[in-house]
Amino acid sequence: MTRIIAGRAGSVTLAVPGAGTRPTSERVRESLFGALEAADLMTDAAVLDLYAGSGALGLEAVSRGAASADLVERAPKAAGVADRNARAVAKSVSPARIRVHRASADAFLRSAVGTWDLVFLDPPYDLPDADLATTLELLVPKLSADAVVVLERSSRSGEPPLPDLLQVDRSKKYGDTALWWASLR
Repeated sequence: MTRIIAGRAGSVTLAVPGAGTRPTSERVRESLFGALEAADLMTDAAVLDLYAGSGALGLEAVSRGAASADLVERAPKAAGVADRNARAVAKSVSPARIRVHRASADAFLRSAVGTWDLVFLDPPYDLPDADLATTLELLVPKLSADAVVVLERSSRSGEPPLPDLLQVDRSKKYGDTALWWASLR
């Protein structure tokens, strides 16, 4: 069972898509969001959740004070689950805006208008580095000046292929999962 851990929508149960997604464990989410709250990175933030799956990361951020979340998921079934989860969480977080976009990360970034303060990327572990590098290049112009990017990958995959304008600020491993925090140089 996946649920919102804390905030205005705390304990709301989230549906999880079937095959093709890998939900971030509650342990990793709890640690991640504790650190984000300690750094005051969610209050009134515009959040982007790329490769959203169930939308748990973006929805957790809205529950904890983000002003908006854009959940981007290409797989139709997963996007449908994210949409249902967004509607369930929206009941507790008004006036925060939650939008679900059925698109690939790259297609969304090519057409998106605006900037984001906090971005979660949780691509499939088998996504080639070259594809991830393209996504990150497309993301850079969409970041606010003080944006934080949190990238989840397999702990065996090594440091992500960041574009020159992004730098790794910290990383942490949780068993098979690793998180990298990055910001603009």
